[in-house]
Amino acid sequence: MFDREFVSEILSQILEASRRIERRSAAIRTADDFLANEEGIDKLAAICMMLIAIGESLKNLDKITEGKLLVTHPEIDWKGAKGIRDIISHHYFDLNAEIVFSVCMDRLPSLVEAVKQMQCEVELTDGE
Repeated sequence: MFDREFVSEILSQILEASRRIERRSAAIRTADDFLANEEGIDKLAAICMMLIAIGESLKNLDKITEGKLLVTHPEIDWKGAKGIRDIISHHYFDLNAEIVFSVCMDRLPSLVEAVKQMQCEVELTDGE
């Protein structure tokens, strides 16, 4: 069995990183907004850092739960969510703003919902 308190903490960190992404991308309407000026580029960089943190946290979460938690929510592309960390980290200067924009607008909301559900599930089973 895994340490539920530690798992809950990692899930909370993922949610906090997601909130930061949502806040930083609130004024972004198209991928070009990231590249239009220095402020947009700074937002893109900050969002990428949070996506790296989320990807790394998901990898750690999968490891400490021995692959048993993420699979309970197959509606999410966990491999892709973890893989974005590698893409950003290893190919930062080749980064495509369209991909980051798509992740923020299309993928992040469902990931957030799944993480919230997992957090509830972990807390409900605490102490069993």
